[in-house]
Amino acid sequence: MPVVRGKEIEVLFSASAIARRNLELAKEIAEKPAEDLLVISILKGSFIFAADLIRALHDVGAAPEVEFMFISSYGAGTTSGEVRVLRDIDNDVKGRDVLLVDDILESGKTLQFTRNLMMERGAKSCSVAVLLDKRMRRQLPFEADYVGFDCPDHFVVGYGMDVAHAFRELPFVGIVRGDANES
Repeated sequence: MPVVRGKEIEVLFSASAIARRNLELAKEIAEKPAEDLLVISILKGSFIFAADLIRALHDVGAAPEVEFMFISSYGAGTTSGEVRVLRDIDNDVKGRDVLLVDDILESGKTLQFTRNLMMERGAKSCSVAVLLDKRMRRQLPFEADYVGFDCPDHFVVGYGMDVAHAFRELPFVGIVRGDANES
């Protein structure tokens, strides 16, 4: 197991597996006709996934515009609570096909809120791509249109996801297992 900041991290999804899946997702997304596609990355956790997915979309011939939204549903904790827009997009979505990109789908609250917001603003369509799906955590009947991986019920880090602002830089998705010095 890799040791990062004195913690053992069990690799759940490797960098190479993520890269392969991003290309597969990009091909799936590009197969669906889109009019003036706008990709909206939900910050902070999705920034690496969104960047890699957008490059993969370019590789398969798509040319979306890119925006960023900062949606908060966790606050300082690790469980989903009230959903709030902390930083909104600048572009008008009216008449456009929108693709929301997020790191992980758990309760469904954040993505349902954001999808509904885009549709209320007049988006032609609003699909959702997530790197990870924790179906067992769903609190609302919400499904993503594009899913990288089904995720077991563990708190995961890496590839943009953090715990207390740590581990975002890891090129893989992993589970913090404990101190490296423990026996």
